[in-house]
Amino acid sequence: MSTLAFTQEKNRTILIVDDEQPMRELLQLYLSTDGYHTETAVDGEIAMTLIRHKKYDLVLLDLMMPKLDGFDVCKAIRNVSNVPIIMLTAREDTIDKVVGLKLGADDYMTKPFEQQELLARMESIFRREKYLQEDMPVANQPIVSNQKIDYSYDDLRMNIQTHQVFYMERELSLTPKEFAILRLFLSNKGRVFHREDMLELLWNNRPVNDDRTVDTHIKNLRDKLSQAGIPGQDVIKTVWGTGYICNETT
Repeated sequence: MSTLAFTQEKNRTILIVDDEQPMRELLQLYLSTDGYHTETAVDGEIAMTLIRHKKYDLVLLDLMMPKLDGFDVCKAIRNVSNVPIIMLTAREDTIDKVVGLKLGADDYMTKPFEQQELLARMESIFRREKYLQEDMPVANQPIVSNQKIDYSYDDLRMNIQTHQVFYMERELSLTPKEFAILRLFLSNKGRVFHREDMLELLWNNRPVNDDRTVDTHIKNLRDKLSQAGIPGQDVIKTVWGTGYICNETT
């Protein structure tokens, strides 16, 4: 029986984007045995057509495909949706992984991979998603049940109930991971977070190129804040040799 009880209850649907039929069928087998619904796309163009007309809970996206490669598809998805993306690649080049993260992927896996690792990565993403939908405990402070939580930094405001972030009157389009990072810092102003802290809290402490993963997501978030008009380096400051901090506003 699957351990992802909350996943099955929500009837999550996963879009598999891969041009190789054996891989699509293998992924469908992996996911169906664990209670997921699946749909497939053989190339990036078909994937984008599906994503524009239907809501998915997660996308498994192959990197090397005809017509549109995984990088182009990831970028196109992020223009229309914040759906979590796990990028799949047969290449172990670090640069590919970094580019994928910069374009908005939430995670990546190198082929071949084990079924249980894939399911664990997916479970981690859904657990964080569920975690963000509930009241996130502020470090060293008691949890107040049924309390509406609103975090802010000057004119930057976060609405937990609706999963929206605004600067002035403009809404920012953040990925689930970027939302989680921003919430972590806004709810713990003045606290320095080591990269290891963030991996434990937001990535389930998984063994990857840790520093690069955290730094890339921080950079993406800062860029979006800067594009909206608030300097991202002001909201999340680098503590050299240690980690990151969100200072109290004055």
